[in-house]
Amino acid sequence: MSAEPRINDRIRVPEVRLVGPSGEQVGIVPLAKALELAQEYDLDLVEVAANARPPVCKLMDYGKFKYESAMKAREARKNQAHTVIKEMKLRPKIDPHDYDTKKGHVVRFLKQGDKVKITIMFRGREQSRPELGFRLLQRLADDVSDLGFVESNPKQDGRNMIMVLGPHKKKTEAMAEAREAQAARKAERQQGSAPAEESAEEPAEA
Repeated sequence: MSAEPRINDRIRVPEVRLVGPSGEQVGIVPLAKALELAQEYDLDLVEVAANARPPVCKLMDYGKFKYESAMKAREARKNQAHTVIKEMKLRPKIDPHDYDTKKGHVVRFLKQGDKVKITIMFRGREQSRPELGFRLLQRLADDVSDLGFVESNPKQDGRNMIMVLGPHKKKTEAMAEAREAQAARKAERQQGSAPAEESAEEPAEA
């Protein structure tokens, strides 16, 4: 069955409760009269409540209505917040440069409103020193505490130790801030190019 409402001559009932183009209640009228009014207004007769007795129909531009509905649905999907779990893998004896690089990725993920699963990978004799991994995870959690919190405490999982960090900001907030920052950067670029254009238009002094 089609999810779309019946319109115009696809409506097969003797009478309808009619709503005008501006939402005004016209009342119960014969179907023929409703179709006649639709032609006069150059609009469609759209069945908006098929289960009512009699069915409720509205005079509207159905093509415009469908387009606007599709745009609203698209915008809603764009603004939907999908929580993503990113993963970052570290070695217990990581060097300072690699640590800073990995921490930078974790910071970026948390700023985006995503959770981060931190995995410490132990090899060989390192497995007998779990405290190295625990201290590293604690250090990382402290370093990014302004952006995230420990959602799942460090725990041993075979040869690995795992901790999950959650962002302080919700995904929707992070997305909104990213859009605002992008708009601000765009405005700054436009402002930066304006003086150059103005100076080019100034007449040269004699």
